[in-house]
Amino acid sequence: MGKALRLSEKWFRRGLWLVALVFAGFLIGLGGTIVGDLPKVEAPLRVDDFLDRTAAQALRSQVKEAHQAEQDAQAALEQARLQRAKARSENQAERETFNNWLAARQATQRAEHDPEVIARTQALDALKGRERQAQQAVEAQEQALLDARQGAQAAQQQLDALERGGYEKLAAAQRTVELRVFLYRLALTLPLLVAAGWLFAKKRQGTWWPFVWGFIFFALFAFFVELVPYLPSYGGYVRYVVGIVVTALVGRYAIVALNGYLERQKQAEALPDQERRKELSYDVALARLAKSVCPGCERPVDLKNDKIDYCPHCGIGLFDRCGHCSTRKSAFARFCHACGHAAAPTDTPHAHP
Repeated sequence: MGKALRLSEKWFRRGLWLVALVFAGFLIGLGGTIVGDLPKVEAPLRVDDFLDRTAAQALRSQVKEAHQAEQDAQAALEQARLQRAKARSENQAERETFNNWLAARQATQRAEHDPEVIARTQALDALKGRERQAQQAVEAQEQALLDARQGAQAAQQQLDALERGGYEKLAAAQRTVELRVFLYRLALTLPLLVAAGWLFAKKRQGTWWPFVWGFIFFALFAFFVELVPYLPSYGGYVRYVVGIVVTALVGRYAIVALNGYLERQKQAEALPDQERRKELSYDVALARLAKSVCPGCERPVDLKNDKIDYCPHCGIGLFDRCGHCSTRKSAFARFCHACGHAAAPTDTPHAHP
């Protein structure tokens, strides 16, 4: 139909489509803001809402204390290991000094050094004893660390078991909340779809069609973007069922519309030529002729063949003769392209000179 429109009318229509898109954009923004605030209607849920708070608090305190004891035991173990390393180093250094001194004494064989041998041996024994004590301290701290770690694990396991039941209840409650939020979305979206369907059926070609189409775009966006992705899954059954229902409704509408169109075309083709012309819009007729199809039945016609004056499919007149200059012209033209004379109602395809 675009080829049959005046240039200014084309640009006006494009501007009105832009108005429709802008109007739809603002409606979508407002609707998205409203829908985005819907989850705030429900109070936020936490796992603590589904636990025995007293038992959970006691276990958490126990876990915290066990972890603190584990950290303290780890720090004490590190200190004990440092002390053990220090005692071992001192013992080793003293033993090396004693061995060197003992080798020197054996070389000199001086008897006055015997008391010193005894003293040095006693000092080595004392260092060895401190090393053993440091080793025992390390072992004690390792045991303390192991006990603290096992205590923390046991307390954590008890807390995990308690919270596991809470998380299961939380998941069930969240599913219920999601269903309620979806119903809120449905309560907002369904009336929009109904209104959009009514506008599409009754008002899409009216004076205010840009706003009608803008609202239709908004309703479709609200359905496919704000509602469909949030359909409850239930293993996919709900989404597939909704998809089947929507497809069936759209298919039924398309089939009914097609059958209605074919029936109207059949009835129109049975009408006399003049009555059929009254039913055809001037712009629609020109647009169909520009596509080389019959304005009456929309079947292909070779309009370049100057021997064809009637549609061979439905019989409607396509060309006639100007009543003023007898030039062959389109039967749907309002003026003769040769002389500019207004087409007379009596100008018909069979009015050849």
